[in-house]
Amino acid sequence: MAHPPPTAERHTPVLRNRIVDLLAPALTEPGSVLVDATLGMGGHTEALLEACPNARVLGIDRDTQALDLAGERLAPFGERFTAVQAVYDELPEVLAEHGMTRVQAVLFDLGVSSLQLDEADRGFAYRHDAPLDMRMSPDDGPTAADVLNTYSAADLERILRDFGEERFARRIARSIVERRATVPFARSAELVDLLRAAIPAASQRTGGHPAKRTFQALRIEVNGELDAWQRALPAAVDALAVDGRIAVLSYHSLEDRIAKRALARAATSTTPPGLPVELPEHAPYVRLLTRGAETADSAETEHNPRATPARLRAAIKVRIPEVTTR
Repeated sequence: MAHPPPTAERHTPVLRNRIVDLLAPALTEPGSVLVDATLGMGGHTEALLEACPNARVLGIDRDTQALDLAGERLAPFGERFTAVQAVYDELPEVLAEHGMTRVQAVLFDLGVSSLQLDEADRGFAYRHDAPLDMRMSPDDGPTAADVLNTYSAADLERILRDFGEERFARRIARSIVERRATVPFARSAELVDLLRAAIPAASQRTGGHPAKRTFQALRIEVNGELDAWQRALPAAVDALAVDGRIAVLSYHSLEDRIAKRALARAATSTTPPGLPVELPEHAPYVRLLTRGAETADSAETEHNPRATPARLRAAIKVRIPEVTTR
């Protein structure tokens, strides 16, 4: 049986060089710490450990398979890398367990990983027939099949509309409920067939693959991604030391909107209008390092199509607010 290729060949980190440019200035001093809160297969961490010889990394991921593969890739760095199984909104607890209160950099590379997309039996990819699982931690909680087979039509419509931005959420939800009354959902091809039938042909010709938005919505629901992200980002900003830096890679508008609003809020003065001077306690506590959201150039997207939807935002901590930002 053929062995899988080395991890570095299976995973091309998105905007690798730009991430290094943004975060490396915060990782120059001995003992500086980066939290890679979405470790995946470790591509960004590898690049930053190579570029920042004084830094060490706490790499967080909920997926044990990802932790194993990243651990193999990063083994040459020895004690400079520590793997932690957790969800990224558990960042404060992870830092406390490792005796840390402040870190110099945090990286989030959100959404489904290359590993999860490439492992057909995980059920993330609508182009492969597989069990409808979609759990990022394979042994944790209900599966996508459980959601399809047990949620009410109203709840299915809600997650398709809110998490998938699906125009035909109500029509799809009704079709799911009608179909499962006869045969419960078990495999991704069954759902793809239903979506091809439920979504008007004209929309399919112009709106991309008919399963894209539904699979996104199910994945977000199964893994509680948006709730976790809304908790994780303020916690990460809180954890930064002064001059610490944060970078966020998002792959759909829901994630990016949360990042945009949270960082903009932290970068905006809350001094009441009309006062002649800036009140120190109301001054911004981060400064944005990117103008809007940066994207990959055409050379990168041609080489790595998964970079196409990526949106990058970054900021630097300029002061410690008197009250935490959570």
